[in-house]
Amino acid sequence: MSPVSVTSSRIVYDALKATGVRLVSALPETWLVHLIRMAEEDPEMILVRLAKEEEGVGISAGAHLAGVKSAMLMQNHGLLASINGIVSCAQLYRIPLLMLISYRGEFGERDPWQTEGGGVTEDLLRALRIPFSYLDNVGHVAARIAKAQTLSLSANKPVALLLCRDLMWEEN
Repeated sequence: MSPVSVTSSRIVYDALKATGVRLVSALPETWLVHLIRMAEEDPEMILVRLAKEEEGVGISAGAHLAGVKSAMLMQNHGLLASINGIVSCAQLYRIPLLMLISYRGEFGERDPWQTEGGGVTEDLLRALRIPFSYLDNVGHVAARIAKAQTLSLSANKPVALLLCRDLMWEEN
């Protein structure tokens, strides 16, 4: 049994749909497993499975130009791998980009290979001038996703929401 919370994943997924998101892109990732499954099983959602995270920037840019709201689901190492696309496409051409990022490597992380990416995530987002907030409690998920989507669309820029351990993980 996976310690990733199905309940929290459902709340995140439903909040994305409530903002009008109809396309999500993702690579398989432990914390995203339920979100990806929900998108795959939802006939109202298009799931684009990526070979590398940076492809999601182009997918979201194309969706935006076609009038479809989208979200990129990725791990923070996926953010690191997507910087070129974010800067040279989304930021340069002022494309709204809603990113939900598994905030691996924060306090409580047990996997040593996750710690370095987690340690630079916030500094990287600040350096790229990408507004971000934390999804760490079910009580504010819907409001923060809605506000992030609103800012992304009004400012025509990338925004990030960090999916935190306290929200996504059910400790045993």
